[in-house]
Amino acid sequence: MPTWTLNTEFKFDSAHFIEGYNGKCGRMHGHTYRVRVTARSHKLNPSKYLASPDMVCDFQELKWAGKDVEKGGFDHAVLNDILPVATSAERIAEFIHEETRKRIPAGIELTVTVWETPDSWVEFTDKNL
Repeated sequence: MPTWTLNTEFKFDSAHFIEGYNGKCGRMHGHTYRVRVTARSHKLNPSKYLASPDMVCDFQELKWAGKDVEKGGFDHAVLNDILPVATSAERIAEFIHEETRKRIPAGIELTVTVWETPDSWVEFTDKNL
């Protein structure tokens, strides 16, 4: 079966604190987050920008979280002010995954990886292990 795998990466700078955390992460601090979004599909789809079925999905739909906070993304945001969940790396990855899922066609396997530092990251997918 043919399979297409899209990968894109982007960065955003944001501040946050983890409420209730007993340690330095409980205080306001910032990160340059790096995000990789992987979208895998066995078929090609149309998109909001292309009527013919020639894409897994549009890269623009995968990179929304990298936009400036005033344009709906996370760049230069205080994550605690815009996320409805705790701001741990795990919850940030899960939130990006859920919001991205709403922007792309059904049937695409989606994986979101978020690096909070160059050597600490989390990967989130809804694929059954």
